[in-house]
Amino acid sequence: MNCQAHLYRGQDRAEITRRWFFEQCGLGLGAIALGSLFRQQGMAAPLALNPLAAKKPHFEGKAKRVIYLFQAGAPSHLELFDHKPQLTKFNNTLPPEELLKGYRAAFINPSSKLLGPKFKFAKHGQSGIELSELLPRLAEVADDIAVVKSLHTDAFNHAPAQIFMNTGSQQFGRPSLGAWTTYGLGSESTDLPAYVVFSTGSKGTSGGSSNWGAGFLPTVHGGTMFRTGGDPVLYLSNPKGVDDEMQRDSLETIKRLNQKRLDIVGDPEIGARISAFEMAYRMQSSAPELMDISKESKETLDLYGAEPGKPTYANASLLARRLIERGVRFVQIFHEAWDQHGNLVADLKKNCKNTDQASAALVKDLKQRGLLKDTLVVWGGEFGRTPMVQGGGDDGRDHHPNCFSVWLAGGGVKPGLMLGESDDFGFNAAKDKVHVHDLNATILHLLGFDHTKLTYRFQGRDFRLTDVHGEVVEKLLA
Repeated sequence: MNCQAHLYRGQDRAEITRRWFFEQCGLGLGAIALGSLFRQQGMAAPLALNPLAAKKPHFEGKAKRVIYLFQAGAPSHLELFDHKPQLTKFNNTLPPEELLKGYRAAFINPSSKLLGPKFKFAKHGQSGIELSELLPRLAEVADDIAVVKSLHTDAFNHAPAQIFMNTGSQQFGRPSLGAWTTYGLGSESTDLPAYVVFSTGSKGTSGGSSNWGAGFLPTVHGGTMFRTGGDPVLYLSNPKGVDDEMQRDSLETIKRLNQKRLDIVGDPEIGARISAFEMAYRMQSSAPELMDISKESKETLDLYGAEPGKPTYANASLLARRLIERGVRFVQIFHEAWDQHGNLVADLKKNCKNTDQASAALVKDLKQRGLLKDTLVVWGGEFGRTPMVQGGGDDGRDHHPNCFSVWLAGGGVKPGLMLGESDDFGFNAAKDKVHVHDLNATILHLLGFDHTKLTYRFQGRDFRLTDVHGEVVEKLLA
């Protein structure tokens, strides 16, 4: 408040008078009291009941929506995107001592022997992007994607690294990238949540729902978890004995009670609750139609490798396209399957078989429908894997925050781009380094936001996704 700011400037206590207090604090205690009186007498301005109404960003962004394919568990950049012949040459030898200075690994002894990449690489498309033989479908859209090979992060264990990647902080309780997006842009859908989440891996994410939570933003901005089979949201269907008339009467009564309280106290969470009830009601008709991918053509189903009724990554990828077509602002698929401390070769083959076709199909499908130009697609995990071996039989890699790779497509990203380089061993980012905060700043820029100005006041300070860091990666922009 103004009075607090005045006190911090060294105001002499003798100068603090009753007149000064009311003059300087009128926007604080006085405004609170006056606002309460106005609400009780019905004189306050009507409170908006749609916190997700579409909003304009700071400037015209190239991207209007985001599909984030989050490969939780951390894919090995050394087997997928970052070809290192030197690592092959020095396989089964100790790493250079200068590399290990100050380095901290999650589980292994940092002086473990180097492990050469397990798969072949080749260049693809006119751009010559180099990809692993495990990604034959992604190779078909090489000229539509940008690969960043110099990303680095601050965390080296799964939960904090996933939360850091998605919220800009290793601690619980911060808003996710999807929440910040809907806070800034709202939604173009009135019948579906603004932010939808799928989980398709062999287990749930290490970071849990904090990866898609609203944090201290109004809860309406948090992600809504959808299932790929049955009711997309649990208890969406009415129980036996509850017909449409009974449900509508109940909702109207609850809405009137909530609205009455909202008019008195003005708590935005009550407005979010009203919106949530109404959204759930509308979803009872919109969600079943959305989830019925059997209505897609055989060509489309074959493109993704989707099979109606199965809880697969392919189905979720196709549903992501269907969601953004219906105005959903942010869709995120978490595929927790990439933590290869051992069984590296077999698991990478399996993971790429489960995800490569659908990821590439999404890019192709969006492009064919004219949606890729203003839809940003992001693919990546929370960190990389060590150039040093872990596990028996030379078949595993530990967590590695110093360097990893992601790819992006559409939404104003420069296609056919290979950005950044790592050192000869894929150990450290060496050229055009991109920090997690830089990546998030760039995503917000593509959506039309100055990341330093998209803020929310909480506990006496302005918070933002990138904290006090982050620079837009200009080389990524088309």
